Amino acid sequence: MSAVVENSIIERYLPARAKAAIDLTEKVARAKALLSAIAVDYAPAVFANSFGAEDMVLTDLIATDFPGIEIFSLDTGRLPEETYKLMQEVGERYGIRPRIYFPDAQTVERYVREHGPNAFFNSLPLRKACCHMRKVEPLRRALAGKRAWITGLRRAQAVTRGNLAESEFDADHGMQKFAPLADWSEREIWAYIREHQV
Repeated sequence: MSAVVENSIIERYLPARAKAAIDLTEKVARAKALLSAIAVDYAPAVFANSFGAEDMVLTDLIATDFPGIEIFSLDTGRLPEETYKLMQEVGERYGIRPRIYFPDAQTVERYVREHGPNAFFNSLPLRKACCHMRKVEPLRRALAGKRAWITGLRRAQAVTRGNLAESEFDADHGMQKFAPLADWSEREIWAYIREHQV
């Protein structure tokens, strides 16, 4: 029986839930294969973890099977309490402590003193300055000396990410950037979280 005929029979008679499980199993295997290649071919590599649902899937995969990939997060100084709680839970569950990068305290103090704590709402230049000191500069430090970085970005997250590649050269940081979950759906993310009790 040809593979095409066999696949059409499977699609016709296999319950949707079983087909979804097969699709997810294949996507997990692909993500693991990519992470394995990154760990070998792009060491030292790091994973930028913001503790969202996608990032928790990658945390589970990396902490379980790829301990050579460092996990880090940016603490902008404006994170919700739930994020700190999740950081703690990740450490307890996986026995790891993601490396946390903070903005330069003097730069933040000067910005707040001159413009106020919520000045980023006031203008585009103030929003860009806030983003630069709280995210861009700490990310630069987190990526220093690395050959690749990994993100939880997905194509389905936004129209602007529709052409997101699993692997592309990040010219801004001079290294390879990977998105192992690029083709995952929201449903698949939550199916993985439930199945693995992440």
